[in-house]
Amino acid sequence: MSTHRSGPTFVLVHGSGTSSFMWAPVQRELALLGHRSFAVDLPGHGFDAQYPVAYQAPQDLDAWAAEPSTLAEVTLRDNVDMVVDVVRRVAEYGPVVLVGASLGGTTITQVGNAIPELVDRLVYISAWSCVQRSNPVEYMQEPEFADNLLAPLYALNVGDPAGLGVGRANYRTADPTLLAALKAAIMADGTDEQFRAFLNILQPDESLAVMTADARGQADTWGTIARTYVRLTADRTLPVAMQDRLIAEADALTPDNPYDVHSLDTSHTGFLLRPADVAGILDRLVA
Repeated sequence: MSTHRSGPTFVLVHGSGTSSFMWAPVQRELALLGHRSFAVDLPGHGFDAQYPVAYQAPQDLDAWAAEPSTLAEVTLRDNVDMVVDVVRRVAEYGPVVLVGASLGGTTITQVGNAIPELVDRLVYISAWSCVQRSNPVEYMQEPEFADNLLAPLYALNVGDPAGLGVGRANYRTADPTLLAALKAAIMADGTDEQFRAFLNILQPDESLAVMTADARGQADTWGTIARTYVRLTADRTLPVAMQDRLIAEADALTPDNPYDVHSLDTSHTGFLLRPADVAGILDRLVA
């Protein structure tokens, strides 16, 4: 196998409830700029996702609420092990830029802790970059999270998270009030049609173990890697005040290696509707 070093490979890590499919628009733009990319499906995601018959139409919400989840046993370590394997393989061909969106930030941070020598840059796109608090659930109790519009949508949830081991969201609801509130929370800058198209690539479950594991970056490993944060200034899922806190905490931990910060005026998932802008930022990082 050829091991010649060349241009970078962008390894793309998705967020909660989604998969490698979300990265397709960005991958197309990266290809047009001459870049390799690899979009990961974390364990239990993509074609390994669980879509019970009770989740289909017509839905049986009572049956679905009791359906055991295949993601219940998936841990953050499982996610990290998968991405470490990908990084080791693609690093044979050149530098690796590891990109995480939203909850994917916890995975890329831990990969940075594990194999800092193989990651040339970390890029967080409105992603959880934990330093002072252990995990996203702890940060969600902080005042910088107050402008979040997703947390109040309790009616979207199905089943008992503690019993299931997952958060389970009914993205196939036909309730117009719930749909409007969800759109405001995650993709306010898209059309209704774009929003519904995005919902149809989501999977309903996400592991609580992943969201509650210790995901903090360590100064002597993760903190040695060059890093970029792409702030999404219209984000109402991970509010920009929280994004700025995460940036500030990391910079305080490693003042000699601060974030390179960029901003896009989009919602939490709206950056996927502006893939050329995202690819342009990534391209300039390795120019």
